[in-house]
Amino acid sequence: MNFNEVLLKRESVRNYDPAKPVDIDTLKIILEAGRISPSAANYQPWEFWLISSPEMLEKVKPCYERQWIADAPHILVVTGDQNQAWERSDGFNSLQTDLAIAMHQMVLAATNEGVGTCWVTNFKPDILRKALGLKETIKVFGITPLGYPHDNFTKRTAIMRKPMEAVVIYC
Repeated sequence: MNFNEVLLKRESVRNYDPAKPVDIDTLKIILEAGRISPSAANYQPWEFWLISSPEMLEKVKPCYERQWIADAPHILVVTGDQNQAWERSDGFNSLQTDLAIAMHQMVLAATNEGVGTCWVTNFKPDILRKALGLKETIKVFGITPLGYPHDNFTKRTAIMRKPMEAVVIYC
C-alpha cells in the first residue's frame, strides 16, 4: 500500500474481534514506528505500554467504559515524562507534540498492517496510573485498541473533512 492509500484507509475502528489477537511480529512493526518517531532535540521522552495479558487488560479496560474497547485483544498506552522532554526558552514543553507524532506513526503503521485502531483521549487517567504503577511525572497521553475488526465491520466510504480551500492559506 502506498502512503496516500494508508492515509485514506486510516479510520477509527470501534468493532474488534477479541478472538483475533495481532501476532507479535505485526505488533513489533507498529511499536517500531513509534520508537523511530522524531522528537524535539531527539529526547524521546516516551514509553509505549502494550497491554495484551488478560490480567492487565482487566485492570486497564475500565479506563474507558465502551464495550468496543473491551473487545480489543490489545491496548496500546502512550506515556511520557515531562521532565525528559525538550523545553523551549519560553517554557513550552514538547512532550505532547512528541507523543502525538509517535502515536500517529503507530496508528499509520497499524493501518498499513491491516490492524484497527481508535485514538482515545477521553479515558480515566487515574485508572491507568494505578494499573501501570506510573510515577507522578509520567503523563498518560493517549490510548488505542489494537486488533482486527469483526467480519461484520463496515468500512467508511468517505472521509469527512473540510475542503482544502477552507483550511489552506496560500501566501
